Amino acid sequence: MPQAEVAEGGPTVSADRNVIDALQEERRSFPPPPEFAAEANGTGALYGRDLEGFWGDEARTRISWFTPFDRVLEWELPYAKWFLGGQLNACYNCVDRHVEAGRGAKVAYHWEGEPDGDRRTLTYADLQREVVRFAGGLRRLGVGKGTPVGIYMGMVPEQAIAMLACARLGAPHTVVFGGFSPEALEGRLNDMGCEVLITQDEGWRRGNRVPLKVNADQALTHTPAIRTVVVARRTGGPVAMTPGRDLEWDAVTAGVADDPATCPCEPMDAEDLLYLLYTSGTTARPKGIVHTTAGYLVGVSATHHYVFDIKPDTVYWCAADIGWVTGHSYIVYGPLCNGTTSVLYEGTPDFPDRDRWWSIVERYGVTVLYTAPTSIRTHMRWGEAYAQRHDLSSLRLLGTVGEPINPEAWMWYREHIGGGRTPIVDTWWQTETGMIMISPLPGVTTCKPGSATRPFPGVDARVVDDKGREVAPGAGGYLVIRAPWPAMLRGIHRDPERYRETYWSRFPGAYFVGDGARVDEDGDFWLLGRVDDVMNVSAHRISTIEVESALVDHPSVAEAAVCGRSDPQTGQAIVAYVTLKAGHQPSVEHMARLRAHVAARIGKIAMPANIVFTTELPKTRSGKIMRRLLRDVAEHRPLGDTTTLADPSVVEELRVRAQADGGQEA
Repeated sequence: MPQAEVAEGGPTVSADRNVIDALQEERRSFPPPPEFAAEANGTGALYGRDLEGFWGDEARTRISWFTPFDRVLEWELPYAKWFLGGQLNACYNCVDRHVEAGRGAKVAYHWEGEPDGDRRTLTYADLQREVVRFAGGLRRLGVGKGTPVGIYMGMVPEQAIAMLACARLGAPHTVVFGGFSPEALEGRLNDMGCEVLITQDEGWRRGNRVPLKVNADQALTHTPAIRTVVVARRTGGPVAMTPGRDLEWDAVTAGVADDPATCPCEPMDAEDLLYLLYTSGTTARPKGIVHTTAGYLVGVSATHHYVFDIKPDTVYWCAADIGWVTGHSYIVYGPLCNGTTSVLYEGTPDFPDRDRWWSIVERYGVTVLYTAPTSIRTHMRWGEAYAQRHDLSSLRLLGTVGEPINPEAWMWYREHIGGGRTPIVDTWWQTETGMIMISPLPGVTTCKPGSATRPFPGVDARVVDDKGREVAPGAGGYLVIRAPWPAMLRGIHRDPERYRETYWSRFPGAYFVGDGARVDEDGDFWLLGRVDDVMNVSAHRISTIEVESALVDHPSVAEAAVCGRSDPQTGQAIVAYVTLKAGHQPSVEHMARLRAHVAARIGKIAMPANIVFTTELPKTRSGKIMRRLLRDVAEHRPLGDTTTLADPSVVEELRVRAQADGGQEA
């Protein structure tokens, strides 16, 4: 049971006005269930070890090496090299070694397509055969070590197969999310200099067909390096095929042997490039984040093992998309490296009905579920009745990723999905970090709703003020990483100066993550959102996350997002965009109740100046709220780039509502 309730009170005034004000205190806590702790993978002994000793042991334990490494780390700020002298192959570690060890019959993926009843099961032996055949087919097309390959697909097994086939050959890949526009695909393919593109005819989304090949063809009019396009069939819909360039997947694999000896895994140096993954590029030119082979694989396999407490019989579901770093690390490379059985789902949570996720959990006996706070809040808005239709008792651990989770969403998740008994691992990390950096260790850590708790063992994270000094417990500041970690980015592709300027110039000697945070008296970390989103109200620096958490704490609110707009008296005023739960209606009176609720929870200084009620918030296809667009609406500015939105029409609806609600301002 929780030990206490949430404390109320006014704002904490920081000694340094450049530090972010920490306004809300959460006192509920949940120690590990004794029966979980007794069998947990993680122990308290993992903490406090020296960096090279810890990661060296993890590398020897988790990875099969063709040639053992002779040095753990070479650190020349801001560049790290890990496991020097070692040779390995990511595909071998994710596929072949499990089959060789006699685990070929174990399920690698339970795949569920969006059309109900469309299902496939791939064992590790099946996966090996598919990867070997496709890698052999690519090799016939001239793909080899160092050939850059683009992948633009939906959530089908062939996407993971394509990634692993590239890794087998030593061909670095870049996966472009299947919801991105032709322009986004074009820019990424050109920046990497891709010679081959792997795509599919169409995908499924809420019963509609997504024209992946059509989008690819538009992008390819301006991608001169692409010489071959491989097209997998998903819907069977008609698509144009350019002679001499476009090939069917089945034609590429026709006549290719599935014996791994015919297409052996290429030995790769520890620091050889595994993949590039581009940031969204909604505010600037996309950054090609460089991830290399050994350090990345060690980082994602170790964090996956400990954070999700992976057992031989675990059925693990990361409900993200492979096109994002979450999918790379915790759908493909981490779980497969650990020989885990995973669920792979093609579609959306509400097709054909809002209980689709829970039917999947029940069908496959999912034991670990990892998803985004935005998805949890969406299910909150729909109500727990959909989850109650299904038996979710197989779940033993829940996780969150993507942005800080509101305490009340955390509690709802635990109560209605976890049955009030499962630990929750609230994880913080980035595309750039490659792996989970801050998270509870289930079975070890006492969890607090809304807190990511402690840095993962072997990670040196701190919260500092504007001058780089560590802040006092309870104060807010800037999150930095002070020592290298194995899965860290090795730079920005073809732009070393941007790498230094973006990540290493703000606080010399430390990696600045761009997020605000605070550390409480127990040493637990609370993420406060992007520093760029901090609002300056009457000389108080207020994080969006704390105001949003206070709003979602109200029983009528399903989801909230806030931003600052210019104000002649206070510098900035807070504008809140609120989605109500079913059965609650927007009104001037309800707005007043919500403002009073925020004042009671965290102080009058954080009260929204006005509230815009909306049925939906602008989110990317990965589920992140685009607060930049909310600021554009609040300031009545022209909108920035909306191509990464899941539903661009949401922003226009917000414009109309904001204008209509403009007179309802305090």
